[in-house]
Formats: sequence, C-alpha cells, structure tokens
Amino acid sequence: MLEEIFSLLDEGRSSFNAVDWLQNKLKAAGFQYLDEKKDFKLDAGGHYYTVRNGSSIIAFKVPQGLSSFAFRITASHNDCPGFKLKPEALIKEDNYYKLNTEVYGGPIYSTWFDRPLSLAGRVIVEKDHQLAIKHIDFKRPLCIIPSLAIHLNPECNKGRELNPQVDLLPLASLGEKGDLKALLAEELKASEEDILNFDLYLYPYQKALNWGEDKEFITAHHLDDLASAFAAFKAFMESDNSQNIDVFACFDNEEVGSLTRQGAFGDFARLTFSRIAKALNFDESSAFARSMMLSCDNAHAVHPNHREKSDLNNYPCLNKGIVIKYNANQSYTSDSLSASIFIKILKDKDIPYQFYTNRSDIRGGSTLGNLSNNQVSLLSLDIGIAQLAMHSCLETCGSRDIDYMIAGLKAFYESNFKMADESVGF
Repeated sequence: MLEEIFSLLDEGRSSFNAVDWLQNKLKAAGFQYLDEKKDFKLDAGGHYYTVRNGSSIIAFKVPQGLSSFAFRITASHNDCPGFKLKPEALIKEDNYYKLNTEVYGGPIYSTWFDRPLSLAGRVIVEKDHQLAIKHIDFKRPLCIIPSLAIHLNPECNKGRELNPQVDLLPLASLGEKGDLKALLAEELKASEEDILNFDLYLYPYQKALNWGEDKEFITAHHLDDLASAFAAFKAFMESDNSQNIDVFACFDNEEVGSLTRQGAFGDFARLTFSRIAKALNFDESSAFARSMMLSCDNAHAVHPNHREKSDLNNYPCLNKGIVIKYNANQSYTSDSLSASIFIKILKDKDIPYQFYTNRSDIRGGSTLGNLSNNQVSLLSLDIGIAQLAMHSCLETCGSRDIDYMIAGLKAFYESNFKMADESVGF
C-alpha cells in the first residue's frame, strides 16, 4: 500500500499530474473515458470516468443489477498550497536568474526556505495549428529560496513578516540560455515558438518517506489532500456494490475556494450526476434523496508541542483512526445523522474512529463538502486523516491511518444501509 501512495505523492506534484496518475490507473483497470462534450452512453456493469480541465476527475461504477438508484460518493481534492509561476516568470538581476511567483492558497512560507525545488504542471503548445496540452514534471532540482543569513538579519529567530514578492522568489538555474521557455521546449521536445502558456507550480524536490522504528509515520509534500484522495481511490477501486452507483470525485482548487469550473463549487459533479441519471433513465432528485457523500479532507492532529491549540476533548491523534469532523456553523457538513450512519458502518467492521472540532475560541478552516452541497444537496459527512503541519512544505501523518481510511471507505462504498424509521427522511 505504501508503495502505491508514495507513487501518487511523488508523481502527483500538481493537480494536473495527480489527475494524470489517477487516469492512468483507471485506464489500466478498464474504465471507459467519457468526453463531457458528448452524450453519455452507459451500460449495466460499466465502469466510467470523466475529466474537466485536466485537473478534476469523477469516476463511477454502474452495478450489473442496479436497483436502488442511489449514489455512494467520496469527494476529495488534489491541489495544495504553494507557489505558482507568473506568465512572465523570468527575472534577471545581479547576475542571478529568479522566478517570479505568486502565492497559491495559504502555505506556511517559512517551510519553503533552503530546500531544493522543482517545477510541475502543464504547458500549452501549438502543434499542427492546434492546441495541445502537455503535462510536465522536471523531477530534478532547478531552484531554491535562500534564507537571509542571520548576520544580515540578527533578529530572524524572533520572527519577521515575509513579503512574498521580495523574500520568496526562488533562485533558479535554467541551463545555458538562462531562459525558461527554452528549458520547457527542451524538456518537451518542442520548439520555443510553439509554447504558448503554462500552469507551473513549485514543489520540494524530496520523495515521500516512511519513518520511525515501527514505520508508523509518513512525511511528504501534498499529504493534504492526496493522502485522503488516495485512500478514497483505493477503496473505490477495490469495492463492489451490487445495488448503488459508487462514485469517486477529486476536485481542483479547494485551497483557493473551489470557485472555478473544475472546483467543487462548480457544476462538474451536478452535471455528471444528471447525465448518469439521464443515461440510465432514473429520476435524479429521488436518487439524491437516497444518496450520501463523504467529504474526505485531512484533519488537524493534536500537536506534540502545542496541546493548548486543540479542543479539550475532541482532538485526533496520529494512527488512532478515521477523523470525523464537526463544526457548529457548518464549515463541515457532519451532523448526528450522517455521522451515526458512518459510525455504524465502521463499528460493523471494527475500524477505529475519532472526532475533531476546533477550540471554541479558534476559527477553523473549511473544505469542499459544504460548497459541493450548494450544487448537489446530499446527506454528507466530513472526514479525514489526522496530520501535523497542514499547509507546510512537508506534512506528516500516520501510516496506519491510511489503512483505516481505505477500509472505512471501502465499507462505505459497499454499504446498503437503510433507516429503521422512514420518517427520518433517508
């Protein structure tokens, strides 16, 4: 299992690269690609997937004996906070080449200093008078963001405000020509004139690693949210539900609010579900009323040096099970009903779980569950894998929690739960 998740973590350095990894796995397993520009034609027993913008993906399985017309959905995201190159990215100054970047999402700035960095994403090229999309990952160190020496900033260990336009521009090595476009052309075996534009992101040139005497910890870039995305994908691929339509959804742009056509707040999921219902000739509204979604995004573990930042009772620990996340103001979609359904599923399989809420005096973050529900209203639950250093350049989680999450989501996908009291409305 670790070899597989490390493959995604090391290959999925941007949303485009992550979806490419997922897409290749689906193709190898016999899933059929559905083009959004064409009508969906579906068969009983068929396995399908569709992609939007090359950075969001939805896969689903139609059972052979479809009977209840309901969806079992997991939703995760594949983007992460960091730094994106601007269109005119090259800065030549004082005999240095630097890259002009802007902040994507909410990274912890200080964690990006003095690490070898590389670039990944997509490049748009002109080929035979048409546009072609090329995914790229240099897979070698090209730049670094150097710290200012303590001799030049004696107060540095007392904290200072970092300016992303001044302090966080990476020093780069771009080859003999000292030109980014030339470097891209060489990497893609294209001409410089054919390169039109790009979406390129910095990432730390360090592979995911499993550490500790008992190998109980994982440290990697992009654990939030590729760890939960991997667990959901693995469970989806291994599950078998003879009654319901199992769905795996992985969205881009969660870290910047999901307000894009490929984000969870866009219509990608809603239109996909409607097209499934139309192709299989069932009423989508009644199907939604029988469906459930798990929003799978990582959760804050209690910090070993800062216990005071966690709630008094509801604080997750690494390697202690799936985290069920709550917020009274509905930053998370969990409520007692959706949580109880999932807890029953976990209890039946003896899978450990734990709870997370913020301290009452700390405003927490949010995720894609409540935004997705603006498009498709479903009974939903927010869950995740406990981790440390969320939004750091490198993050840490428990290796056993990956197994718990896979087992829990597989049980969810294969469940056909019903309410004893129909008046509950589910």
